Amino acid sequence: MPLAARTAGGNSRCKQRSCGFQKPMSLQLHYREAGDPTAPPLILLHGLFGSSANWLGIARRLAADFRLIIPDLRNHGRSAHAMPMDYPVMVEDLLALMDRLGISAAHLCGHSMGGKVAMWLALQHPERLERLVVADIAPVSYSHRFDAIFDGLQGVDLSPEATRQQIDQQLARWVDDAGVRGYLLQNLLRIDGEWQWRLNLSGLQAALPELLSFPEVGGQAFPGEALFLHGSCSDYVRESYRPIILRHFPFARLRMIEGAGHWLYAEQPDKFTALCCSFFSADGGC
Repeated sequence: MPLAARTAGGNSRCKQRSCGFQKPMSLQLHYREAGDPTAPPLILLHGLFGSSANWLGIARRLAADFRLIIPDLRNHGRSAHAMPMDYPVMVEDLLALMDRLGISAAHLCGHSMGGKVAMWLALQHPERLERLVVADIAPVSYSHRFDAIFDGLQGVDLSPEATRQQIDQQLARWVDDAGVRGYLLQNLLRIDGEWQWRLNLSGLQAALPELLSFPEVGGQAFPGEALFLHGSCSDYVRESYRPIILRHFPFARLRMIEGAGHWLYAEQPDKFTALCCSFFSADGGC
């Protein structure tokens, strides 16, 4: 199936759908679907402040070899705003989506927060996973602060007469990196003439301590194959984290992508895709 496919609302690069379920609250999880429906399923999970749209470039590269499922995690993108917001709950959301789509097991690739969702699913439900790729994150607690991002997203003037460029210029007072601003501004949309953030900003800010941490896993270990990718310009995966990664993912391979920061799949998409394809190929991938 080509990547450019029909949607309920018109033409898009991916099919876009919503699934309703009751885990643990009434929640509609929006997702995009692309690729070959007869191929091995691969689920792509975005990071904090992201959405399924972040993966479209990678999806085009993988569409010939996988059935791609790309959800918006709760409180992001077109999915519902619902609390609580922690990794066990997000895994339940994902399992419910897999059940609804008839997917008993899938390859999983998660970036940052999405990587933590993927790791928690692997540790709690290894039977639902084939192979795992974790992009620039580790199963540890982080001290990174996002105050400037929250202050900026909540502080910009979203007057109806403002242009997207003007909002970007405002946001630069808090976030000086143009690439990060572009990533954040993917969440800005105009509805009935009014600018709105798709993100549940207050909910995400309240849940940030949970999202920066990782649930207690004790001695649990994922028995399957895993690939941990990190950028050479990122500080999210340090050499000191290697022992804890291997404790819980004993069959993991760790690979660095030169010239990439935290958003490694966007900064080095060809290298990222090549590593993923090589890793998945043993199970019939590209």
